[in-house]
Amino acid sequence: MLFSPLFRLPALTRQTLSAALLGASVTFAALPMAPMPAQAQQVSALMQSIAEAASSSKDLSEFYRATGYKPIFTDTSARAKARREALLRAVQAAPEKGLAPYDTALLEANLRAIKSDRDLGRAEVAMAQLFLDYARDIQTGQLIPSRIDPGLVRQVPYRDGVQLLTNFAKSNPQAYLRKLEPGSPEYARLLKEKANMERVLGAGGWGPTVPGSKYEPGQSGNGVIALRNRLMAMGYLPRSAATSYDAAMTKAVQLFQMQHGLTADGVAGQGTLAEINVSPEERLASILVALERERWINMPLGKRHIWVNLTDFTAKIVDNGRVTFETRSVVGQNTGDRRSPEFSDEMEHLVINPTWNVPRSIAVKEYLPMMQRNPNAAGHLRLIDSRGRVVNRANVDFTQYTTKTFPFALKQPPSDGNALGLVKFMFPNKYNIYLHDTPSKSLFGREVRAFSHGCIRLQQPFDFAYALLAKQTSDPEGFFKAKLSTGVESVVELEEHVPVHLVYRTAVTLPKGGVEYRRDIYGRDAKIWAALRAKGVQLRSVGG
Repeated sequence: MLFSPLFRLPALTRQTLSAALLGASVTFAALPMAPMPAQAQQVSALMQSIAEAASSSKDLSEFYRATGYKPIFTDTSARAKARREALLRAVQAAPEKGLAPYDTALLEANLRAIKSDRDLGRAEVAMAQLFLDYARDIQTGQLIPSRIDPGLVRQVPYRDGVQLLTNFAKSNPQAYLRKLEPGSPEYARLLKEKANMERVLGAGGWGPTVPGSKYEPGQSGNGVIALRNRLMAMGYLPRSAATSYDAAMTKAVQLFQMQHGLTADGVAGQGTLAEINVSPEERLASILVALERERWINMPLGKRHIWVNLTDFTAKIVDNGRVTFETRSVVGQNTGDRRSPEFSDEMEHLVINPTWNVPRSIAVKEYLPMMQRNPNAAGHLRLIDSRGRVVNRANVDFTQYTTKTFPFALKQPPSDGNALGLVKFMFPNKYNIYLHDTPSKSLFGREVRAFSHGCIRLQQPFDFAYALLAKQTSDPEGFFKAKLSTGVESVVELEEHVPVHLVYRTAVTLPKGGVEYRRDIYGRDAKIWAALRAKGVQLRSVGG
């Protein structure tokens, strides 16, 4: 239990705290009148105590200085009582929101020990600090992404602590605390699915896992029965006594595959069985991680925005909450520095017939060794000196250069075989990540599509361009093809920049209920879950 019986608010208010606050009430009532030395001394003690207790926090010091060191939690007013009750109820319910329980031992000790205005001041500031801790956790997450994985470069939209306290003091406390949470439909659905999965755990889970490595239509036996039972327990197959892999089971397997990013062939092969056998505990952990990630991006996404889910290998255009365009994507390879990072930015322009300016890291790590062995290797690339002039390779001894001293840039001119294809979509960022076409079309047929150096390749880049340009021209396809037909590099500015969000979600809810799951391709969610557990977040079961 988070709080001891003595710390439960009603009892506390009636006993220790109410007596202390009653003794201090004359002080607050007399504050404007001033004349009595004893009262002035009492006021000074309370104010000094608040000032001292708040001195370790810039936000708390600034807030209480602005309010004249008046308490907002521990005076005798009904509003202060409402704030205390609302905050403590919210803190007690934190695990229901996927947060870790709060250690309130110090606050509890301070409240029990109230005998003077100085004690009251320390309790006041402890309550304010608890509010700030809870507000930050519920609003923008318990973890700092950049400390978890180098690919988590997302800038979390932290709120100002002074403003949080100021607004809380002016607002209905219960309503204000509720509004701290992300307001996205995804967050609300994740909380609902969290509760559903906790009930699954309370009921004993989904039963035994399925043995073997492959089952297909027409088969029968104990393995097929185990598969049937698992699919029924997970809600993909209606109750059935069938002992063979029949049409109903084939349909259930296909539905499962579609909701897990697998090839929907209706055959329960090794990859499908591996996902079917994932435990409900692991799925609940994915939901808890998704809740944390939703807090990290708790900000307006844009009425129109681009949503790239790295684990799903898709890129979408979303207008007013509705997906209006979707295409398959290829993301960064799961190795070294090729993993695609997660961040948000704004798409500013697209480049038709782009030149590929080979990134320095690729030029020296991949192409320089090739040219050292054979100066004519990678002949599709032009060698460019510091003045922008094309250099004849015959005049260069590549063996004299290292990755640090190589003085040239490599460029590939516009062409059908250009590594960027025929169009790229730019949201300038220090990570040199963008969306683009590719001549390597066969990769889009793969189930797992992590093959690039980090940028996002699109299966339908032309249609993607048409959808973007439709906002600023009546004939987006004609406009695009006219530029394309020139064969010359052309920059097209977007009249309205479009927010781009590169995200990583292994658990994504469905509007009508349920969750789609994806593989943790980079292992990032495993790291986040380990960090959440270290914070104290726990898997819970309900009932049973």
